[in-house]
Amino acid sequence: MPGPLNEIVVLDITHVLAGPFASMVLADLGAQVIKIEQPEIGDRSRASGPFIDGESTYFMSINRGKLGMTLDLSNTRGKEIFLQMVAKVDVVMENLVPGAMKRLGLDYTVIKQHNPGVVYAAISGFGQSGPYSTKAALDVIVQGMGGVLSITGEPSGPPIRPGVSQGDITAGLFTVIGILTALQERSRSGLGQMVDISMLDCQVAILENAFTRYFATGDVPKPLGTRHPVTAPFQAFQTKDSYITIALADGRKEKWPLLCSALDLIDLIDDSRFDDGWVRSQHWNILEPMLAEAIRNKTTQEWLTELEALGIPCGPVNTIDKVAHDPQVQHRGMIKTVPHSRLGKVKIVDTPVKLSRTPGGAERPSPDLGEHTAQVLRDMLGLDEKEITALREDGAI
Repeated sequence: MPGPLNEIVVLDITHVLAGPFASMVLADLGAQVIKIEQPEIGDRSRASGPFIDGESTYFMSINRGKLGMTLDLSNTRGKEIFLQMVAKVDVVMENLVPGAMKRLGLDYTVIKQHNPGVVYAAISGFGQSGPYSTKAALDVIVQGMGGVLSITGEPSGPPIRPGVSQGDITAGLFTVIGILTALQERSRSGLGQMVDISMLDCQVAILENAFTRYFATGDVPKPLGTRHPVTAPFQAFQTKDSYITIALADGRKEKWPLLCSALDLIDLIDDSRFDDGWVRSQHWNILEPMLAEAIRNKTTQEWLTELEALGIPCGPVNTIDKVAHDPQVQHRGMIKTVPHSRLGKVKIVDTPVKLSRTPGGAERPSPDLGEHTAQVLRDMLGLDEKEITALREDGAI
């Protein structure tokens, strides 16, 4: 069954991570995404390892399900082809430094003249306006500037980058939200608009209550390890053989006595310093050593069995190999095998968006460089083989 976005056509001239991740989400949900790359060069991520028989697994992980096309936007004929395609699509996506598309003569003011209904999504480090707008930025830079690195890591330790490129990924997800919102509005107005996504803005937006706590107390949030800043216990603990996470929220006060009993720390149940999550977080320097010592006495599985029986929220700290084979992850179809033209079959991570009637999902691997160029030109613009050959000889594709 076609995915829910199967009538949406996207021209994707993004590269590396934030943009390709966003367009992959759209492709997973059924949109026809045409990935446009520079002839002979392609997306820079094609050069990123590790490789399988010369194929970049990094590129494969964020470009599945797209049609691959080469087109030189600095070439006069290539630019003309691009604008002809713009007239036939719903979305144009780019993540170049602000001003680059204008220098090419292909910025939003030009694009909307050729298609007033197009949604134009631009992802950049700092947005299309402001004192930093023309600066380039990569994931760790915006995580640092946005405050995330300042609250990640152990107390009194150095800044720690999270284990995923969430500066890029978060911007990609907000881009999808912006695109879908603009498409929904277009169904009423008939007009497209520009979606301006700043990676730095996105970092500020996801900082949960860090800003609220700062505005309320004047205290600057600091790294807390795996702790939660306003409730406890809510973190990872070392067990006899690995680690376990235990999380009690204020709405589950009845679980605190049960946890104390399981840990053989019943004297803590009526201690006023530990009445609720917020109070416990204020006395965590006293409480944590006692909990940590007790939890180290049993294995992770022993604790999971015991605590789950009591209804206490907990879970293992899984390594990636264990996540890949986790029965719940497998049941949800999150690890999927798709055919590949040269590698036979490859494993991918499927979309987490599960829809009951039009589910979508990944069906194709990432494209070879220019794999579908001729197909797109034939199907979208009606060009014949002679015209396509002329474009190739002219260096436009």
